[in-house]
Amino acid sequence: MPLLETPFAQLDLIRQPEQQNEPLQAFDAADEYLLNHLAEQQPAVDTRVLVLNDSFGALAVSLVGKVRVTSSGDSFLAFQGLEKNLMRNGQAFDAVPKVPASETFVGPFDRVLIRVPKTLALLEEQLIRLQGQLAPGAQVIAAAMVKHLPRAAGDLLERYIGPVQASLAVKKARLLIATAEAKAPAVSPYPTRYRLDAPAIELLNHANVFCREGLDIGTRAFLPHLPKNLGAARVADLGCGNGVLAIASALQNPEAHYTLVDESFMAVQSTAENWRTALGDRDVIVRAGDGLAEQEPQSLDVVLCNPPFHQQQVVGDFLAWRMFQQAREALVVGGALYIVGNRHLGYHSKLARLFRGVEQVAATPKFVILKARK
Repeated sequence: MPLLETPFAQLDLIRQPEQQNEPLQAFDAADEYLLNHLAEQQPAVDTRVLVLNDSFGALAVSLVGKVRVTSSGDSFLAFQGLEKNLMRNGQAFDAVPKVPASETFVGPFDRVLIRVPKTLALLEEQLIRLQGQLAPGAQVIAAAMVKHLPRAAGDLLERYIGPVQASLAVKKARLLIATAEAKAPAVSPYPTRYRLDAPAIELLNHANVFCREGLDIGTRAFLPHLPKNLGAARVADLGCGNGVLAIASALQNPEAHYTLVDESFMAVQSTAENWRTALGDRDVIVRAGDGLAEQEPQSLDVVLCNPPFHQQQVVGDFLAWRMFQQAREALVVGGALYIVGNRHLGYHSKLARLFRGVEQVAATPKFVILKARK
Protein backbone atom coordinates (compact mmCIF):
# COMPACT_ATOMS: atom_id res chain seq x y z
CA MET A 1 0.00 0.00 0.00
CA PRO A 2 1.29 3.51 -0.75
CA LEU A 3 2.39 5.79 2.09
CA LEU A 4 0.68 9.08 2.94
CA GLU A 5 3.39 11.68 2.40
CA THR A 6 2.84 15.30 3.49
CA PRO A 7 5.05 18.01 5.05
CA PHE A 8 3.92 16.73 8.47
CA ALA A 9 4.76 13.04 8.20
CA GLN A 10 5.21 9.93 6.11
CA LEU A 11 2.67 7.38 7.27
CA ASP A 12 1.83 3.72 6.71
CA LEU A 13 -1.94 3.49 7.23
CA ILE A 14 -4.53 0.70 7.28
CA ARG A 15 -8.33 0.71 7.00
CA GLN A 16 -10.81 -0.75 9.47
CA PRO A 17 -12.06 -3.37 9.55
CA GLU A 18 -8.98 -5.04 8.10
CA GLN A 19 -9.37 -7.45 5.21
CA GLN A 20 -6.88 -9.53 3.28
CA ASN A 21 -5.71 -8.06 -0.02
CA GLU A 22 -7.37 -4.74 0.88
CA PRO A 23 -8.23 -3.06 -2.45
CA LEU A 24 -8.64 0.42 -0.93
CA GLN A 25 -6.16 2.70 0.82
CA ALA A 26 -6.80 4.41 4.15
CA PHE A 27 -6.45 7.98 2.81
CA ASP A 28 -7.21 9.91 -0.36
CA ALA A 29 -6.28 13.10 -2.18
CA ALA A 30 -8.65 15.15 0.00
CA ASP A 31 -6.63 14.18 3.10
CA GLU A 32 -3.41 15.15 1.33
CA TYR A 33 -4.88 18.46 0.17
CA LEU A 34 -6.06 19.36 3.69
CA LEU A 35 -2.69 18.59 5.25
CA ASN A 36 -0.70 20.39 2.56
CA HIS A 37 -2.91 23.45 2.94
CA LEU A 38 -2.46 23.48 6.72
CA ALA A 39 1.31 23.04 6.35
CA GLU A 40 1.47 26.16 4.16
CA GLN A 41 0.06 28.12 7.10
CA GLN A 42 2.97 26.91 9.27
CA PRO A 43 0.90 26.40 12.44
CA ALA A 44 2.66 26.77 15.77
CA VAL A 45 2.98 23.72 18.00
CA ASP A 46 0.37 25.11 20.41
CA THR A 47 -2.22 25.62 17.63
CA ARG A 48 -5.42 23.83 18.65
CA VAL A 49 -6.75 21.77 15.74
CA LEU A 50 -10.04 19.86 15.74
CA VAL A 51 -10.33 17.09 13.15
CA LEU A 52 -13.86 15.96 12.24
CA ASN A 53 -14.76 12.69 10.47
CA ASP A 54 -11.19 11.47 9.97
CA SER A 55 -11.83 8.13 8.23
CA PHE A 56 -8.97 6.08 9.70
CA GLY A 57 -6.72 8.65 11.36
CA ALA A 58 -4.84 9.99 8.32
CA LEU A 59 -5.28 13.59 9.47
CA ALA A 60 -4.86 13.20 13.23
CA VAL A 61 -1.88 10.84 13.06
CA SER A 62 -0.13 13.24 10.67
CA LEU A 63 -0.55 16.11 13.14
CA VAL A 64 0.55 14.39 16.38
CA GLY A 65 3.39 16.39 17.93
CA LYS A 66 3.05 19.15 15.32
CA VAL A 67 -0.06 20.85 16.80
CA ARG A 68 -2.53 20.15 19.63
CA VAL A 69 -4.94 17.87 17.82
CA THR A 70 -8.33 16.48 18.89
CA SER A 71 -10.40 14.05 16.81
CA SER A 72 -14.18 13.79 16.76
CA GLY A 73 -16.53 11.71 14.64
CA ASP A 74 -19.37 9.23 14.65
CA SER A 75 -17.57 6.00 13.74
CA PHE A 76 -16.27 3.43 16.22
CA LEU A 77 -14.30 1.83 13.38
CA ALA A 78 -12.71 5.19 12.50
CA PHE A 79 -11.56 5.62 16.11
CA GLN A 80 -10.27 2.03 16.11
CA GLY A 81 -8.38 2.86 12.91
CA LEU A 82 -6.95 6.00 14.52
CA GLU A 83 -5.62 4.01 17.50
CA LYS A 84 -4.13 1.25 15.33
CA ASN A 85 -2.55 3.73 12.93
CA LEU A 86 -1.04 5.73 15.80
CA MET A 87 0.69 2.58 17.07
CA ARG A 88 1.59 1.48 13.54
CA ASN A 89 3.46 4.78 13.14
CA GLY A 90 5.31 4.81 16.45
CA GLN A 91 2.86 6.76 18.59
CA ALA A 92 0.91 5.86 21.72
CA PHE A 93 -2.57 4.54 20.92
CA ASP A 94 -4.07 7.36 23.05
CA ALA A 95 -1.86 10.17 21.72
CA VAL A 96 -4.93 11.92 20.23
CA PRO A 97 -7.94 12.81 22.42
CA LYS A 98 -11.12 11.35 20.89
CA VAL A 99 -14.61 12.83 21.24
CA PRO A 100 -17.48 10.60 20.00
CA ALA A 101 -20.20 12.45 18.10
CA SER A 102 -22.58 11.61 20.95
CA GLU A 103 -20.50 13.93 23.17
CA THR A 104 -19.58 17.61 22.86
CA PHE A 105 -16.10 18.82 21.93
CA VAL A 106 -14.69 21.79 23.85
CA GLY A 107 -12.55 24.53 22.26
CA PRO A 108 -11.47 27.09 21.58
CA PHE A 109 -10.01 25.76 18.32
CA ASP A 110 -7.78 27.73 15.95
CA ARG A 111 -8.35 25.40 13.00
CA VAL A 112 -11.04 22.85 12.25
CA LEU A 113 -10.32 20.26 9.55
CA ILE A 114 -13.43 18.48 8.27
CA ARG A 115 -13.85 15.52 6.00
CA VAL A 116 -17.32 16.15 4.58
CA PRO A 117 -19.45 13.19 5.71
CA LYS A 118 -21.92 11.33 3.52
CA THR A 119 -24.77 12.46 5.79
CA LEU A 120 -25.01 16.26 5.60
CA ALA A 121 -27.16 16.29 8.74
CA LEU A 122 -24.05 15.18 10.66
CA LEU A 123 -22.06 18.06 9.13
CA GLU A 124 -24.82 20.50 10.07
CA GLU A 125 -24.92 19.27 13.67
CA GLN A 126 -21.12 19.48 13.92
CA LEU A 127 -21.07 23.05 12.57
CA ILE A 128 -23.77 24.09 15.03
CA ARG A 129 -21.73 22.60 17.88
CA LEU A 130 -18.76 24.75 16.83
CA GLN A 131 -20.66 27.82 18.01
CA GLY A 132 -18.67 29.36 20.84
CA GLN A 133 -15.81 26.88 20.31
CA LEU A 134 -13.77 28.85 17.74
CA ALA A 135 -10.85 31.10 18.65
CA PRO A 136 -10.63 34.62 17.14
CA GLY A 137 -9.46 34.36 13.53
CA ALA A 138 -10.26 30.65 13.34
CA GLN A 139 -10.63 28.89 10.01
CA VAL A 140 -12.86 25.92 9.27
CA ILE A 141 -11.58 23.93 6.28
CA ALA A 142 -13.71 21.19 4.77
CA ALA A 143 -12.41 18.72 2.21
CA ALA A 144 -13.87 16.07 -0.05
CA MET A 145 -13.34 14.41 -3.38
CA VAL A 146 -15.19 16.57 -5.91
CA LYS A 147 -17.61 13.74 -6.82
CA HIS A 148 -18.67 13.51 -3.14
CA LEU A 149 -18.92 17.27 -2.45
CA PRO A 150 -22.50 18.56 -2.66
CA ARG A 151 -23.18 22.28 -3.04
CA ALA A 152 -25.14 22.12 0.21
CA ALA A 153 -21.89 21.56 2.17
CA GLY A 154 -20.69 25.05 1.25
CA ASP A 155 -24.11 26.49 2.06
CA LEU A 156 -23.95 24.96 5.56
CA LEU A 157 -20.45 26.34 6.18
CA GLU A 158 -21.59 29.80 5.13
CA ARG A 159 -24.74 29.65 7.26
CA TYR A 160 -23.07 28.51 10.47
CA ILE A 161 -19.43 29.65 10.21
CA GLY A 162 -18.90 32.52 7.76
CA PRO A 163 -17.77 33.43 4.22
CA VAL A 164 -16.57 30.44 2.19
CA GLN A 165 -13.90 30.30 -0.47
CA ALA A 166 -13.70 27.21 -2.67
CA SER A 167 -10.23 26.09 -3.72
CA LEU A 168 -9.16 24.88 -7.12
CA ALA A 169 -9.48 21.13 -7.56
CA VAL A 170 -6.26 19.15 -7.00
CA LYS A 171 -6.21 15.43 -7.86
CA LYS A 172 -10.03 15.62 -8.02
CA ALA A 173 -10.23 16.94 -4.43
CA ARG A 174 -11.45 20.34 -3.29
CA LEU A 175 -11.31 22.45 -0.13
CA LEU A 176 -13.98 24.78 1.23
CA ILE A 177 -12.31 27.38 3.45
CA ALA A 178 -14.64 29.23 5.85
CA THR A 179 -13.55 32.20 7.96
CA ALA A 180 -15.39 32.40 11.26
CA GLU A 181 -17.54 35.45 11.89
CA ALA A 182 -20.06 36.40 14.57
CA LYS A 183 -23.35 34.56 14.05
CA ALA A 184 -26.68 34.56 15.85
CA PRO A 185 -26.97 31.39 17.96
CA ALA A 186 -28.51 28.55 15.95
CA VAL A 187 -30.87 25.92 17.36
CA SER A 188 -30.14 22.43 16.15
CA PRO A 189 -32.94 20.68 14.23
CA TYR A 190 -31.65 17.37 15.64
CA PRO A 191 -32.62 14.95 16.98
CA THR A 192 -35.70 14.29 14.81
CA ARG A 193 -38.61 12.08 15.81
CA TYR A 194 -41.24 9.97 14.08
CA ARG A 195 -44.02 7.67 15.26
CA LEU A 196 -44.90 4.10 14.30
CA ASP A 197 -48.36 2.56 14.47
CA ALA A 198 -47.20 -1.05 14.93
CA PRO A 199 -45.66 -1.15 17.42
CA ALA A 200 -47.06 2.13 18.74
CA ILE A 201 -43.79 3.86 19.64
CA GLU A 202 -42.02 7.14 18.98
CA LEU A 203 -38.43 6.97 17.76
CA LEU A 204 -35.82 9.66 18.34
CA ASN A 205 -32.97 9.95 15.84
CA HIS A 206 -29.74 11.90 16.26
CA ALA A 207 -28.23 13.55 13.19
CA ASN A 208 -26.23 10.67 11.69
CA VAL A 209 -28.80 7.90 12.19
CA PHE A 210 -29.79 5.96 9.07
CA CYS A 211 -33.27 7.00 7.81
CA ARG A 212 -33.76 9.52 10.62
CA GLU A 213 -36.87 11.05 8.97
CA GLY A 214 -38.85 7.83 8.85
CA LEU A 215 -38.68 4.05 8.95
CA ASP A 216 -36.63 2.58 6.08
CA ILE A 217 -38.52 0.21 3.79
CA GLY A 218 -36.31 -2.78 4.61
CA THR A 219 -37.08 -2.51 8.31
CA ARG A 220 -40.75 -1.93 7.53
CA ALA A 221 -40.76 -5.24 5.64
CA PHE A 222 -38.90 -6.99 8.49
CA LEU A 223 -41.02 -5.86 11.49
CA PRO A 224 -44.09 -8.11 10.91
CA HIS A 225 -41.83 -11.18 10.69
CA LEU A 226 -39.68 -10.83 13.81
CA PRO A 227 -39.42 -14.11 15.73
CA LYS A 228 -42.01 -14.60 18.49
CA ASN A 229 -42.20 -16.82 21.59
CA LEU A 230 -38.52 -16.39 22.36
CA GLY A 231 -38.90 -16.96 26.10
CA ALA A 232 -35.70 -15.98 27.92
CA ALA A 233 -33.58 -16.02 24.74
CA ARG A 234 -30.45 -13.89 24.42
CA VAL A 235 -31.03 -11.63 21.43
CA ALA A 236 -28.71 -9.19 19.66
CA ASP A 237 -29.68 -6.39 17.26
CA LEU A 238 -26.57 -6.16 15.07
CA GLY A 239 -26.23 -2.72 13.46
CA CYS A 240 -29.13 -1.49 15.56
CA GLY A 241 -29.55 2.04 14.16
CA ASN A 242 -32.24 3.69 16.28
CA GLY A 243 -33.03 0.35 17.94
CA VAL A 244 -36.40 -0.25 16.30
CA LEU A 245 -35.93 -3.99 15.59
CA ALA A 246 -34.84 -4.82 19.13
CA ILE A 247 -37.48 -2.60 20.72
CA ALA A 248 -40.28 -4.13 18.62
CA SER A 249 -38.94 -7.61 19.43
CA ALA A 250 -38.62 -6.84 23.15
CA LEU A 251 -42.21 -5.63 23.34
CA GLN A 252 -43.30 -9.03 21.98
CA ASN A 253 -40.87 -11.04 24.12
CA PRO A 254 -40.97 -9.66 27.68
CA GLU A 255 -38.54 -12.23 29.15
CA ALA A 256 -35.84 -12.07 26.45
CA HIS A 257 -32.47 -10.40 27.06
CA TYR A 258 -31.18 -7.89 24.52
CA THR A 259 -27.82 -6.57 23.33
CA LEU A 260 -27.86 -3.70 20.82
CA VAL A 261 -24.70 -2.72 19.00
CA ASP A 262 -23.81 -0.26 16.24
CA GLU A 263 -20.61 1.34 15.03
CA SER A 264 -22.26 4.80 15.04
CA PHE A 265 -22.08 6.61 18.38
CA MET A 266 -25.16 8.64 17.47
CA ALA A 267 -27.07 5.44 16.65
CA VAL A 268 -26.18 3.99 20.05
CA GLN A 269 -27.17 7.26 21.74
CA SER A 270 -30.52 7.21 19.90
CA THR A 271 -31.07 3.54 20.71
CA ALA A 272 -30.47 4.01 24.44
CA GLU A 273 -32.95 6.90 24.59
CA ASN A 274 -35.56 5.03 22.53
CA TRP A 275 -35.24 1.88 24.66
CA ARG A 276 -35.84 3.88 27.86
CA THR A 277 -38.86 5.63 26.33
CA ALA A 278 -40.46 2.38 25.13
CA LEU A 279 -39.32 -0.08 27.81
CA GLY A 280 -38.43 1.99 30.87
CA ASP A 281 -35.72 0.49 33.06
CA ARG A 282 -35.84 -3.01 31.53
CA ASP A 283 -32.30 -4.43 31.41
CA VAL A 284 -30.44 -4.01 28.15
CA ILE A 285 -26.85 -3.81 26.87
CA VAL A 286 -26.32 -0.99 24.38
CA ARG A 287 -22.82 -0.38 23.04
CA ALA A 288 -20.82 1.10 20.20
CA GLY A 289 -18.54 -1.47 18.66
CA ASP A 290 -17.24 -3.39 15.69
CA GLY A 291 -20.38 -5.47 15.33
CA LEU A 292 -20.23 -8.62 17.48
CA ALA A 293 -16.42 -8.74 17.53
CA GLU A 294 -16.48 -8.32 21.33
CA GLN A 295 -19.29 -10.84 21.88
CA GLU A 296 -18.44 -14.11 23.61
CA PRO A 297 -18.63 -17.10 21.23
CA GLN A 298 -21.87 -19.10 21.53
CA SER A 299 -23.45 -16.55 23.86
CA LEU A 300 -26.54 -15.63 21.78
CA ASP A 301 -29.68 -17.49 20.73
CA VAL A 302 -30.96 -15.02 18.14
CA VAL A 303 -29.39 -12.24 16.05
CA LEU A 304 -31.51 -9.67 14.19
CA CYS A 305 -29.82 -7.71 11.40
CA ASN A 306 -30.63 -5.24 8.64
CA PRO A 307 -27.10 -5.20 7.19
CA PRO A 308 -25.54 -2.11 5.58
CA PHE A 309 -24.28 -2.21 2.00
CA HIS A 310 -21.82 0.69 2.22
CA GLN A 311 -19.04 2.08 4.41
CA GLN A 312 -18.96 5.86 4.01
CA GLN A 313 -18.87 6.30 0.20
CA VAL A 314 -17.75 2.72 -0.56
CA VAL A 315 -20.52 0.35 -1.67
CA GLY A 316 -20.16 -3.41 -1.29
CA ASP A 317 -21.15 -6.45 0.74
CA PHE A 318 -17.91 -6.74 2.73
CA LEU A 319 -19.45 -5.37 5.95
CA ALA A 320 -22.58 -7.53 5.60
CA TRP A 321 -20.51 -10.69 5.02
CA ARG A 322 -18.43 -9.85 8.07
CA MET A 323 -21.56 -9.34 10.18
CA PHE A 324 -22.87 -12.75 9.09
CA GLN A 325 -19.56 -14.33 10.14
CA GLN A 326 -19.68 -12.54 13.50
CA ALA A 327 -23.26 -13.69 14.05
CA ARG A 328 -22.33 -17.30 13.35
CA GLU A 329 -19.48 -17.11 15.91
CA ALA A 330 -21.71 -15.56 18.57
CA LEU A 331 -24.69 -17.91 18.14
CA VAL A 332 -25.14 -21.17 20.00
CA VAL A 333 -25.55 -24.32 17.94
CA GLY A 334 -29.19 -24.24 16.87
CA GLY A 335 -29.35 -20.45 17.21
CA ALA A 336 -30.63 -18.32 14.35
CA LEU A 337 -29.74 -15.18 12.42
CA TYR A 338 -32.69 -13.26 10.95
CA ILE A 339 -31.93 -10.70 8.25
CA VAL A 340 -33.68 -8.51 5.71
CA GLY A 341 -31.98 -7.72 2.42
CA ASN A 342 -32.61 -6.51 -1.10
CA ARG A 343 -33.46 -9.46 -3.33
CA HIS A 344 -30.69 -8.64 -5.80
CA LEU A 345 -27.93 -8.88 -3.17
CA GLY A 346 -28.16 -12.68 -3.12
CA TYR A 347 -27.73 -13.06 0.65
CA HIS A 348 -29.34 -16.53 0.61
CA SER A 349 -26.35 -18.12 -1.14
CA LYS A 350 -23.87 -16.24 1.08
CA LEU A 351 -25.60 -17.39 4.26
CA ALA A 352 -25.74 -20.97 2.95
CA ARG A 353 -21.92 -21.02 2.96
CA LEU A 354 -21.86 -20.23 6.70
CA PHE A 355 -25.01 -21.76 8.20
CA ARG A 356 -26.51 -25.24 8.38
CA GLY A 357 -29.86 -24.21 6.96
CA VAL A 358 -31.27 -21.06 5.36
CA GLU A 359 -34.98 -20.48 4.78
CA GLN A 360 -37.01 -17.62 3.40
CA VAL A 361 -39.38 -16.33 6.07
CA ALA A 362 -41.16 -13.80 3.87
CA ALA A 363 -40.67 -11.67 0.77
CA THR A 364 -41.86 -8.46 -0.86
CA PRO A 365 -41.21 -7.41 -4.46
CA LYS A 366 -37.97 -5.74 -3.26
CA PHE A 367 -36.89 -7.53 -0.04
CA VAL A 368 -36.45 -11.01 1.40
CA ILE A 369 -36.47 -11.91 5.09
CA LEU A 370 -34.19 -14.89 5.74
CA LYS A 371 -33.59 -17.16 8.73
CA ALA A 372 -30.20 -18.87 8.92
CA ARG A 373 -29.77 -21.59 11.55
CA LYS A 374 -26.35 -22.52 12.96
